Amino acid sequence: MKTLFLVRHAKSSRDDPSLPDRSRPLDDRGKQDAPMMGKRLARRDVKPDLLVSSPALRALTTAQLIAGELGYQRKNIVVDDRLYASSPDDLLAVIRALDKKLDRVMLVGHNPEFTDLAHRLSSEIIDMPTCAVAEFSFDTKAWSDVGDVMPAKAVLDFPKK
Repeated sequence: MKTLFLVRHAKSSRDDPSLPDRSRPLDDRGKQDAPMMGKRLARRDVKPDLLVSSPALRALTTAQLIAGELGYQRKNIVVDDRLYASSPDDLLAVIRALDKKLDRVMLVGHNPEFTDLAHRLSSEIIDMPTCAVAEFSFDTKAWSDVGDVMPAKAVLDFPKK
């Protein structure tokens, strides 16, 4: 069984229009929502084997806040440029290339590609609000099967749910 968590970054600030997109921080709501979602995951005993984040500040901060709640070492978060300004196909390529020794992987990134990929994996997921977590369980031994096999389970959680 392989479990994939797609996490859309928490609410970001647009207060400083001079900041480059990659440097936009979380706003106050985002700083509250990310640890709250991390706590929800921790209550379900979610323990990712690998946490991968987009390099954008808002995504990396979301990953760090969630990691802190899960007991995942922040220094072990992998930053991958392929999660920024990507496409659902790019994301799928990242997932399919994961080491089959890993069973639970969490990716933290952006819309619209995260919603598009989540919808491709489960037609019931139509939108991922900020800080949403889409969880997919696949009855397979290899990440390379993801996208070809349908998930055995798909669940969407988000702060206002």
